[in-house]
Amino acid sequence: MKYGLNIRPDGALDFLSLGALVHRLDPGIIPFRKATHCDIHVSGGEFNVSANLSDCFRLKTAIASAMVDYPIGDLIAERVRAMGVKPYYKNFKHDGVHGPNMATVFSDRGQGVRAPVVFYNRCNEAAQQLKPGDFNWKEIFASGVRWFHSGGIFAALSTTTAEVIIEAMQAAKAAGAITSFDLNYRAKLWNIVGGHERAVAVLDQIIKNVDVIVGNEEDLQLGLGIPGPEVAAKSKLDPSAFFSMMGNVLKKHPHVKVVATTLREVHSTNRHSWSAVAWINGQTYQAPTCELDVVDRVGGGDGYAAGFIYGLLSGVEEQEAVNLGWAHGALLTTFVGDTTMATLEQVKALSKGGSARIQR
Repeated sequence: MKYGLNIRPDGALDFLSLGALVHRLDPGIIPFRKATHCDIHVSGGEFNVSANLSDCFRLKTAIASAMVDYPIGDLIAERVRAMGVKPYYKNFKHDGVHGPNMATVFSDRGQGVRAPVVFYNRCNEAAQQLKPGDFNWKEIFASGVRWFHSGGIFAALSTTTAEVIIEAMQAAKAAGAITSFDLNYRAKLWNIVGGHERAVAVLDQIIKNVDVIVGNEEDLQLGLGIPGPEVAAKSKLDPSAFFSMMGNVLKKHPHVKVVATTLREVHSTNRHSWSAVAWINGQTYQAPTCELDVVDRVGGGDGYAAGFIYGLLSGVEEQEAVNLGWAHGALLTTFVGDTTMATLEQVKALSKGGSARIQR
């Protein structure tokens, strides 16, 4: 046992995530009100981690999600395959008019003093309709899954999606998988399905089955309903406020072994200071701080989660796991889209202090 976690050494899958697949329309630095064309990125907080672990870190990964039989579904399914992620789909038939649909995210990148703008169309989303019994978890976990992951955005989509997460988490624990959950607290989503009070109640039931939490101070306060930091942070890069909350996290959920998050100071849309931290089985760790020239900030946190989880699955020392996550998250902000284009060699080089000198 390492990190307080009993990570199985092998399995048919290294990592399985459960969540909604979405497509993001990206007009680049042009605001949507003036846009004439868009790039299309396939995304989803849970999928992003699976995709990153497969494409960059060369692990065997999968996604459990909803899929709709129309051209947008075909586009998304193709990208899932391209990233090397094995799909487990609950299939829905599109009626040609109303759906159900694959959710759309609209997000321009901003520029300089102009911040990025993100908004959604999740009307009649197929993933909202997922319910317990839609996946044969016993069969999925039977061949061996080392790590199972889900997140707060999927939990907030409807009254049944959280029940699917709990069902899957319990199956994962019974099968010997490590379980993780990215709190990703989004007030707009929770307000539609019962508000903050329901969010705390629902997330409390989920976290009872979780070994590893991903989330910052705000996520911990709003998502878990625990008191705020006992100390004031001197800056966005100061981890003291985050670490001061671990006692309250453990008081409510003493079984949790790892809590991790990124630290980011936004100077402008394209210039960020970047670090990351983790509390691992009672000990605290912080990555270096670097300055990022950001191309597209979306997915940086999922990039950190993927690199950090890769480190834990690989059995490296705690500080190295934090640094791998930090390095991968930093690299991810240099690519367009939500998922990785980095190589494992690039991540390892940066995590050890590599530079941006030209590679010949």
